Amino acid sequence: MSDRIARVERTTKESSITVEIDLDGTGRTEISTGIPFYDHMLTALGQHGSFDLTVQAQGDVEIEAHHTVEDTAIVLGQAFGQALGDKRGIRRFGDCFIPMDETLAHASVDVSGRPYCVFTGEPDYMVHSVIGGYPGVPYSTVINRHVFESFAFHARIALHVRVLYGRDPHHITEAEFKAVARALREAVEPDPRVAGIPSTKGSL
Repeated sequence: MSDRIARVERTTKESSITVEIDLDGTGRTEISTGIPFYDHMLTALGQHGSFDLTVQAQGDVEIEAHHTVEDTAIVLGQAFGQALGDKRGIRRFGDCFIPMDETLAHASVDVSGRPYCVFTGEPDYMVHSVIGGYPGVPYSTVINRHVFESFAFHARIALHVRVLYGRDPHHITEAEFKAVARALREAVEPDPRVAGIPSTKGSL
């Protein structure tokens, strides 16, 4: 299996993002988005996915975190999809439950080439919850759904994320990111029993 590494840059009037990813890394991360809690989540994604991940983002966080969070998810998805290459010899599917204290989250992924995202189960108050920002840039948990939708669309994967139960917005969000990381890790791992593309179509 050839090196599965990608670097993607994206610059708009709202943000400037650079993402580098190595799918066969050891979980080394270097994350700087200007949004401390988002840095924490992306660090967890890299470490628990065992991806070497570098994210450098500058955006109009003086307005709100939204643009930087969204644009980073877009570029991360693009880099992930590029790093996968032709997907030869991978497991393709991944699935993980993550407990975090009172919270239980689940993620399931198909590296299908067909972008789709199902996101369900968050308590209603997550629409209004804010983490951090005292001082610093706060992270509004209403954007969780959009992060995973943006990532899935641009990585061209089918991603299902659900919260079975939980109370603390920090725990809920972190359990989601860790569940996605572990599911992705499983899906992209080499399968010694698969020599070609894991699809009856012959391509993904």
